[in-house]
Parts: sequence; C-alpha cells; structure tokens
Amino acid sequence: MARRRRGLPVNGVLLLDKPAGVSSNHALQRVRRLFQAQKAGHTGTLDPLATGLLPICLGEATKFSSQLLEADKVYRARVALGVITDTGDADGEVVERRDVPALDQASVEEAIARFHGEIDQVPPMYSALKHQGRKLYELAREGQHVERAARRITVYDARLTAFAQDAFELEVRCSKGTYIRTLAEDIGLALGCGAHISALRRLATGPFDAAGMWTLEALDGLADQAAREAELMAPDVLVDHLPALALDEDAYQRLIHGQTFLLDVAPPPHPQCRAAPGPR
Repeated sequence: MARRRRGLPVNGVLLLDKPAGVSSNHALQRVRRLFQAQKAGHTGTLDPLATGLLPICLGEATKFSSQLLEADKVYRARVALGVITDTGDADGEVVERRDVPALDQASVEEAIARFHGEIDQVPPMYSALKHQGRKLYELAREGQHVERAARRITVYDARLTAFAQDAFELEVRCSKGTYIRTLAEDIGLALGCGAHISALRRLATGPFDAAGMWTLEALDGLADQAAREAELMAPDVLVDHLPALALDEDAYQRLIHGQTFLLDVAPPPHPQCRAAPGPR
C-alpha cells in the first residue's frame, strides 16, 4: 500500500530571500512548514553565510527544479583581503594572515579581469560535492584532504562595485557550478595577499531576479494559507524559456497520462520543449 504523504498538495514556485546564518535546507523546511506542503525542494544551495535568491519549488514544480540548477547566476560579494580561511568565507577558521600590498582600484580590476571567460576552477573542500559517497565538507571537518579535479566554468562578467585598501565588492555573472568563495580566493592570490568572502548575496538565477522575493518573516505574517498560496508562481514558470509544442487533444491526453504517441511534425529546434493543448 502506498504511503500517504502528509500535508497539502500545494504546487508552485516561491522566490525566497534566504537569511544569513541558516542552511538552504533549513530555509526550505521552514517554507514547507509555512505552506503545509507535501513536497518541496530548492534549486541550488546557498552557503549559510549567504543571503538572497533561493527559488523554492513546491509540489509539481519540483519536477522542473533541474531547470534552475543548470541556470546562470548573479552574485554580489564582499571580499576581505589579507586573511585566508579554511572555508573561503568568514564562517571558517583563519589559517593564514598576510600583509596587503598597496593597491589601487586599477590593480584590483586588472586582477579580476584575469578570471573573465571560460576558466578552470578547483572546487573547495568545503562543498557538497561527493567523494566515494561522502560529501567533501564532511571529510574536511574530519581533517581529511581530497584531491579535486578542476572543472570548466564561465565567468561572463565580474566587475568591481566598491573598493577599499583591505576589501572590495564584486558583482559576478557566472555559469552553474561556479564557487564564488573560490573565485575570491583566487583573486586574492593574484593580488599577492589572499582573501575570503565576508558577505555574499545571490541576486539572480536563470530568469528570476530579486524582484518578488519573500522573506520568511513576511511569509509568516500573511493572514492564512490562502494568502500564502496566492503569492506562488505557477509551476510552468520554470519551463517558459522552452519552445512550445502545440498538441491536439488526443496527443495531449496521452502525454499527460505517460503514454506514447506519434507526432507528424518535424522535431522541435531544442532537445527539450513544453507541450500545450491546442491546434497544430
């Protein structure tokens, strides 16, 4: 006998403004409880130190969460110079302090420019990537070190937004799989003094930006369940970017019931598409 899910069949997407100091999973579970949802998932982990955009998928929307896992992201980071930590951010233990050389804005911009375009990046030990079935951060907390292969990422744009002698702010638009902590560390090494992230905020992921984000406090302050559900975006917002394939009613009904059917049109111009009922 199938086990009955607890909660309500809530379907949709919420743009959460994750607060600092909590894990992405903790934030997810709080949203799930607020909506009393049977099923929920997020679309890309943010470090506990980080804040900002964390799309939460509820119910049927979880089937399409991979669309955002693959999406490009935009971040704003504050980078502290002269201090290297084991995690690459301010939550870690300090492992080395170095003198910060005399820097000006031009020299920092030049160092940042070295990391534009396609680059190889070695993922940090403090990450959720797995080695022999265990997450790297679990091994790191036990004092273990694992050699990690570099991965190809793309930094589409990275620009300096504020500068001081011992710190600077950076806005980065990058591909999936980019670790901003590692990028900051590498820029710090290029400047000769090392660095770590002291603050990080995600501003955009895929088609979504900071407009329309909800804090946990604001969600909790809504009057009732109906008011919360009214703020959800429909699940198909996650596939709006895919080309549409109009199906006749018979084909559409077969599709939604998991059945096969013959399609007498040319293949769509994309390996994925979204189907909708309507004339072909």
